[in-house]
Amino acid sequence: MDLGLKGRNALVLGASKGLGRAVAKELLDEGARVAICARTAAALEQTAREIGATALVCDLAKPGAATELVERAKATLGAPDIVVVNTGGPPTAPFDEITIEQWRAAFDNLFMSAVEIVRAVLPSMREKKWGRVLFVTSIAAKEPINRFALSNSLRAGIHGLINTLSKEEAANGITFNALMPGYTLTERLADAKLDLEKVSQAIPARRIGRPEEFAALAAFLASDRASYITGQAVACDGGALWSI
Repeated sequence: MDLGLKGRNALVLGASKGLGRAVAKELLDEGARVAICARTAAALEQTAREIGATALVCDLAKPGAATELVERAKATLGAPDIVVVNTGGPPTAPFDEITIEQWRAAFDNLFMSAVEIVRAVLPSMREKKWGRVLFVTSIAAKEPINRFALSNSLRAGIHGLINTLSKEEAANGITFNALMPGYTLTERLADAKLDLEKVSQAIPARRIGRPEEFAALAAFLASDRASYITGQAVACDGGALWSI
């Protein structure tokens, strides 16, 4: 299937490893020109060499960093046609143990950085009458997880933003969608030291997902083939979500 991504410019955030890296590689394999972003220069540059992407080191937690990143991407590749917003999850703790300062920091890092990215890429996408903005969120946005008060709240807010933008920009050929990964075989999952056999048995598919499966979904939603899909939150979780 030709996804029509050849020659498209893509910017993938949080792409030095894990799901971000897998999505960047899939877009490259489909013929897109890809710039990848992360905070750690050494890991990012190594990934860029391995998959053939352009590395743009950036810490999105800093005010104004997202806007600057988009300008650097424009100078390197051209205005992004595709943006994949992939940010790390905030700290986990019960509600009573989260300080007001932690709430504000998580809001800035997770929510406001996404707002800033969208504001920076919309003008060129409107001009082209074509754009794809994907947000990597979490199944916690649909079914809150114990001790994940920050992620549960802010990722649900991202979904509200996506749905709003999908209505406002559909006539401009710009789509906004969320991708909700379930348990997936990434470095982060390995570091969690979970009993993966036990986790697998709790998933209807009876296995952990693979990064390339998630990346294939992202590439499709970023393509011409998905031009009529917008404002959606799509799970890639082996059937783990119970909600309708």
